[in-house]
Amino acid sequence: MKTISLPQRCAVLLLLAYWACPILFAATRGDHWIGTWAASPQAEVNQAATVDSNGTTYREVVHISAGGAAVRIVVTNEFGLEPLTIGAAQIAISAGGDAIELPTAKVLTFGDRASVTIPAGALMVSDPVPMKLPALSNVTVSLFLPAQPIRQESVHSYALQTNYRATGNVVGEKTLTSPTETPSWYFLKGVEVQADGTKTDARAVVALGDSITDGAASEANTNRRWPDVLARSLQANKSLAGIGVLNAGINGNRLLHDEDDDESALRRFDRDVLAQAGIKYLIVLEGINDIGHNVSATPSDPAVTAQDLIGALQQITVRAHAHGIRVIGATILPYENCKYASTDGERIREEVNKWIRSSHGFDGVADFDKIVRDPKHPTRILDVYDSGDHLHPNAAGLRAMGESIDLSLLTR
Repeated sequence: MKTISLPQRCAVLLLLAYWACPILFAATRGDHWIGTWAASPQAEVNQAATVDSNGTTYREVVHISAGGAAVRIVVTNEFGLEPLTIGAAQIAISAGGDAIELPTAKVLTFGDRASVTIPAGALMVSDPVPMKLPALSNVTVSLFLPAQPIRQESVHSYALQTNYRATGNVVGEKTLTSPTETPSWYFLKGVEVQADGTKTDARAVVALGDSITDGAASEANTNRRWPDVLARSLQANKSLAGIGVLNAGINGNRLLHDEDDDESALRRFDRDVLAQAGIKYLIVLEGINDIGHNVSATPSDPAVTAQDLIGALQQITVRAHAHGIRVIGATILPYENCKYASTDGERIREEVNKWIRSSHGFDGVADFDKIVRDPKHPTRILDVYDSGDHLHPNAAGLRAMGESIDLSLLTR
């Protein structure tokens, strides 16, 4: 009798396993998840130090980028000081305001359990559920928190989106009775969709930045942040419609130092960038708050130099490249006449921008400075793009920034 070699036996066993479990193999090949929406959490002290005795439902509206046929969410207790219990969770298509399209609602579980307790400093990803999510749609996530001590919450405070709180477990209700409005996203960090295994464009791009990326000076509930504009441009391009756009902007964020309850870009990089599902690209727009801080620097929080900022941007690029992520550097916008403008700060800004444009330290450049500056006064934002504070672009400026990004940078 002919002897079968060990490699031959392994091949036969694998073939038998494939035919015996085709569904399992298919699921493995297609199990590719990308982020379609994200918000970077911050620490916020809970003045009540607890949840109401009847519990609280948070109903939160998010505007996704890429669509999908299955979905899961990321809930966060990264800044919590105690374990956080989520008693129930649901996702649905938004019907406007606090209302949901009830037929689309899906109960979310964690390890097949309706309730989950998240350790302090951690996050949890829900089980996936089949759900047809159209690209660029508004999705509502409802989270019920039973009574429990919460001294510090994980919150994205500057949501530019009206969200809701209501007493009791009402996650399944079509509308809420007398809800309290809130401008923040609580305990919700991300929404992820399952990409079609045959689509080669299924990936995500993260926008790491400060209040300009977070959408400051744009109107609430309109989704006019520059990453939103980029998402619409990608969806208009059939070959790039599988790319999700994740906004990791935080109001007041700095590259090198923490600002109040906001961690620096270097400190939060792993949590807010590397941890995102399916990330292949990163756009970095940071540094203006570091430069502006120089006018109020202290010995414990000293002024920065251009080389300090360049070194920080180099570190971000090195860390991203180690994970196979291509990095696009965005030039720092002009800020003359802003409340923290200075001659020395302008010199630093120009030096950093020169390095971004010419050093080849990035895989590509988004020259936002060139897009929004006044050609006659390059140290100022063009009047039609100025929100009035001489720092933040208005909706027209944000649109010009988002539309200026060379989409070919996201195809290589």
